[in-house]
Amino acid sequence: MQAEAIKKTSLSSQAMEAISERLSNLENLYFPRALQPSTATPSQRKSLLLDVLSRDVAVFLERYGTQLTFEELKEFDVMKGDYEINWHLSHIRSLISPTTEELRARSAKVKNRRRAYMDKLISDGHYFSEDAMREREPYLHHEYVGKFQDPSGRRMARPGERWSETLMRRSEEAILMEKIRGEQQRLGVAQRDWVGNEREEVEEEEEEEEEEEEEGEEKEVEDSGASNESSHPSQILPDGICYQTSYGTLF
Repeated sequence: MQAEAIKKTSLSSQAMEAISERLSNLENLYFPRALQPSTATPSQRKSLLLDVLSRDVAVFLERYGTQLTFEELKEFDVMKGDYEINWHLSHIRSLISPTTEELRARSAKVKNRRRAYMDKLISDGHYFSEDAMREREPYLHHEYVGKFQDPSGRRMARPGERWSETLMRRSEEAILMEKIRGEQQRLGVAQRDWVGNEREEVEEEEEEEEEEEEEGEEKEVEDSGASNESSHPSQILPDGICYQTSYGTLF
């Protein structure tokens, strides 16, 4: 009776041979690193598989359960009285052919995990910050937010910021601007709408205003000199006579 009970709670030798034979011919089958030198041929792999299967069925199912077919899994049903083996069999079957309820539960679990991770990112305060989003997608940020902002504010020094940090930030800003312009060129955006053009236009306008101011100052100087000459007309002097004027001594 005892021997019969043992037979009912263990795999048949034929099933063990068939399962090990099929798995030994699979490529990239997992083996612990210490055993990998002894897995060069199918016969070596089969010997190792038989050894694990005979010593610890739960470990065998944990390592190779997802590689088994439904027919092969049925061979392990005689051992469902073992809690650990039964758990592995249920888990493997749910992975291979999940029920509607299992799919629903799995979807809810994934959503909850994603929501928890998103909440963590929000609480950390960096991932969803404007600077971080602009760094990840500079063109999209420019299209929806950046082009409505004053670009000069990004080049100004910030309170408590060291000069080296300001220079580094300006260098990073120049790289982002190049990325935005490159994407605009790739998408065929009109050149007048390229990022950075507005800055060039402002600089050109400032240069033109400076030139106009210089020309105005020069004209004022010329007009002032002409008015002074008209208020002090030149006088013809005899030879050898000097004449004192507001401009100095004339000979």
